[in-house]
Amino acid sequence: MQRISNIWINPRSSTFGGHVRMIIMQSDVPARVVFMGTPEFAVPGLRALIETQQVVGVVTQPDRPAGRGNRLRPSPVKVAAEMAGIPVYQPKSLRREEAVETIGVWQPNIIVVAAFGQILRPNVLALPPHGCLNVHASLLPRWRGASPIQHAILAGDACSGISLMQMDEGLDTGPVYVQEAIDIGPRDTAATLQDVLAALGADMLRRFLGDILAGRLLPVPQDDSASTYAPMIRKESGEIEWSRSSLELDRFVRAMNPWPGAYTWWQSDPLRITRAHPAAFDREERTPGEVLRAPGGIIICTADGGLWVEEVLVPGKRAMPAADFANGHPEWVGSVMGRRTN
Repeated sequence: MQRISNIWINPRSSTFGGHVRMIIMQSDVPARVVFMGTPEFAVPGLRALIETQQVVGVVTQPDRPAGRGNRLRPSPVKVAAEMAGIPVYQPKSLRREEAVETIGVWQPNIIVVAAFGQILRPNVLALPPHGCLNVHASLLPRWRGASPIQHAILAGDACSGISLMQMDEGLDTGPVYVQEAIDIGPRDTAATLQDVLAALGADMLRRFLGDILAGRLLPVPQDDSASTYAPMIRKESGEIEWSRSSLELDRFVRAMNPWPGAYTWWQSDPLRITRAHPAAFDREERTPGEVLRAPGGIIICTADGGLWVEEVLVPGKRAMPAADFANGHPEWVGSVMGRRTN
């Protein structure tokens, strides 16, 4: 990591999302940490805390039904915590007083949160003497909310990053201790960007949590006038609108990968587009959503050109090259995607 004046810059990036004065030192006494997180994104952060602090408990979402048999599946954070022998608590809601009491029994010095999935109420925020620290996957105040990684790709942002922020009662509105930025690559998906940001967040916890606990790193208020919001991506968010531009749809396919997946309709069934990129061609009077066979592959028409479709996925089957799907379903070529027929 390179220091320029009072700004720390991640070597992967030429940009930086925040200005924070800091003195790099480490606390010698491990803190009693309660970690709150649920998905795979949170696991590297938990492991970093296990290495450097005293993790006295983990709070994660209840097991959820998944797969064809709808069997209950534990969260990735629960699996990692149990492997490390750390007590796990899975409340349906933190609103209940019993949830606050259970967490309070662990007597945490600080609560560290990473993609937990529930809003922390004032009684939880007030539990630890050092408050609650959130590992947020954006350069706040840009992309406050539940799905910052996907919205950064959808918007065509050149960079993203991690913000270590002090939590308050608002939605990602608390002051920021430190930020580090990384570039978003032209072919990055939500999955690839998530992996890089998860590793960066874990590394930042190793390097900066001691200074936060010791009061050597002070939080800086966000500029609310510059804030943007990243609402939660839901299953229905993945439906493709072929009337949009090729560049927008390229970003859309990447942002929806791996979940919920970018999908369109063909013969009343969903068809996922798992890999694609913009195609520059003279679309003449083609209809958005029309499937064309072109030298080298399959193009689906958009508002201003087309999208080279590299790979598709039929529910219940494995992903396959779009050209192979067209060979097996010749009636696909010439059809128009996005219109559900009975």
